Amino acid sequence: MGKKLKNYILYIESLVSDPSRIKDFETLKSELLIEIGFWQHERLIHLLVTILFSLLLMSMIIVSFFYVSLPSVLLFLLFLALEIPYIRHYYILENGTQKLYRLYEEISKMSGNVHSAASAEGFGK
Repeated sequence: MGKKLKNYILYIESLVSDPSRIKDFETLKSELLIEIGFWQHERLIHLLVTILFSLLLMSMIIVSFFYVSLPSVLLFLLFLALEIPYIRHYYILENGTQKLYRLYEEISKMSGNVHSAASAEGFGK
């Protein structure tokens, strides 16, 4: 999943760097919004899984305070070994989705159709 997201970001960045390749800004923006929605869903699922494994890991730490045995230590190590890649993968999804948001705003600026309140002129004055 991480490679797919990185490849898609590189594709959109190549379009933004050479606007002459963009035939229809509105179509590109709508396709990008659909893709962002997919990645938001993926990010939510991985956040829930990461939280679940964090809770399991914390519960095993608490259990190990009261009941030290080989199975409890092995279960703790298993949850720890699974939690680290989940955190890394969620980090990649989060940063990639944020990058897609910025690219969407750049494409909106290029097309002269800005939807971001923070980038509107006179905001906060």
